[in-house]
Amino acid sequence: MRKITVLSMITLDGVMQAPGGPEEDPAGNFKYGGWTVSYGDELFGQIMKEEMEPADYLLGRKTFEIFSAYWPEHADFWPGINEGVKYVLSQTMQESEWKNTVFLKNPEDIEKLKNSEGADIQVWGSSKLIQLLLKHDLVDELRLKIYPLLLGEGKKLFENGVVPAAFTLTESHVTSKGVMITNYKRDGEIITGTIEI
Repeated sequence: MRKITVLSMITLDGVMQAPGGPEEDPAGNFKYGGWTVSYGDELFGQIMKEEMEPADYLLGRKTFEIFSAYWPEHADFWPGINEGVKYVLSQTMQESEWKNTVFLKNPEDIEKLKNSEGADIQVWGSSKLIQLLLKHDLVDELRLKIYPLLLGEGKKLFENGVVPAAFTLTESHVTSKGVMITNYKRDGEIITGTIEI
């Protein structure tokens, strides 16, 4: 069985939209793109480098389009991104020029992938895909970078409809700029108001 890990940069109010730049994802007239830019430091860079080690990837269509337009020509910054298999959940896309790309159609395809043999799988960006994974209880680990910001609008990591679940904090750091870097491992179920782990 393969582990599915969600890696997200979020604000205190849970916004994950367009952390890298203004043009990354302006959907819904989002005007705060690039909100992570002034928060980097040495610790943050070190952890990002570790998280960008070679893996396989599960992406939503929009994130895949953003990635495929940029990363094939910039893989020196993200070792393994071209070699790793990119699994893309899409009802409309069926092919891509980016090598090692496989298209999936539904949660059942993702569950089969999770139950197969192979490398662990990372999910970057992909807010709607993450919500689908949480709704179907397919997330094994959350790696969150929580920024000391409130934006008040934008796509959020968590929405109603997720399966109630318990997670255990396995690692945490606070950067010099106040970013909390936290890793949570899936640990149990919440049943009738109590947590069973």
